[in-house]
Amino acid sequence: MSESRIDFRQAKFLISAPDIAHLDEYLPGDVGVEIAFAGRSNAGKSSALNALTEQKSLARTSKTPGRTQLINVFALDDDRRLVDLPGYGFAKVPLAMKIKWQQALGEYLQKRACLSGVVVLMDIRHPLKDLDLQMIEWAVTSEIPVLALLTKSDKLAQSAKMKTVNKIRKELADFGDWVKVEPFSALKGTGKPQVLKILNQWCHPQWLLDGQSDEQDAE
Repeated sequence: MSESRIDFRQAKFLISAPDIAHLDEYLPGDVGVEIAFAGRSNAGKSSALNALTEQKSLARTSKTPGRTQLINVFALDDDRRLVDLPGYGFAKVPLAMKIKWQQALGEYLQKRACLSGVVVLMDIRHPLKDLDLQMIEWAVTSEIPVLALLTKSDKLAQSAKMKTVNKIRKELADFGDWVKVEPFSALKGTGKPQVLKILNQWCHPQWLLDGQSDEQDAE
């Protein structure tokens, strides 16, 4: 069955959950497809989500990194969702809260059955910090594909941008096909077609296609 193209411009706010433990209460059954967006507080996550969906205020941006600490879920259709995870590594919260979030994020990646892919956003000028690498390792260990998205690529000249991209691809090469690396600029639109292509593929896991085929055969 061929993949239908998802219109990410149709994304609509669905729910906010106070923590990962409560997410299943809002979305019982752990069904459908979720694509999670994760990154440090200053990685430009909200700006990227707004750019990819062509909506100015789908995800709220703030001049104070780490202010939003809710899990925000956006519906693409009845089966598919984008999940905006709180920024990790934010400085103005107690250490105990940071540790709790790291544990919760790891649990989400390891136990959320409907999770189809994780976008790990990193400022291209400061990539692959410890928590970024930990996030990628968590996902790959759970056999979940990762897009390492190097944001704010407009801040670097073309030569410096590609040098950084190639360096990160080399550093993550041991993960094989589980991890893809792309530069991205919410301001300039750099990398948007490549990112949407990957997200569209993640929106069509084979088990979902098989289920749709069974429904059509029954009609």
